[in-house]
Amino acid sequence: MIRHVVVFTWSPDADADRRAATVAALRDLRTQVGGMTSLVVAEDAGLRDGNADAVLVAEFPDAEAFLRYAEDPVHLAVIAEHVRPILAARSAVQYRI
Repeated sequence: MIRHVVVFTWSPDADADRRAATVAALRDLRTQVGGMTSLVVAEDAGLRDGNADAVLVAEFPDAEAFLRYAEDPVHLAVIAEHVRPILAARSAVQYRI
């Protein structure tokens, strides 16, 4: 099993509506793309200064399923249309569980 974790920091000029739309689009990846066994997309709880703004955690049955997801046109469109326009920083890791 592969776990994929992405941490997003939005640009300061990204308003609340744009952030919410981006989180919603990321959450829809489960039904729009599939291939994952679980998906959580959440905004930071605001408990510590300096944290990132949002996180995506997805689990896939194997590396092949992750790679299909990573290259899926719907996934790439969500990145291009929602994520990149408001992205200040991104960090990701995939690991075996």
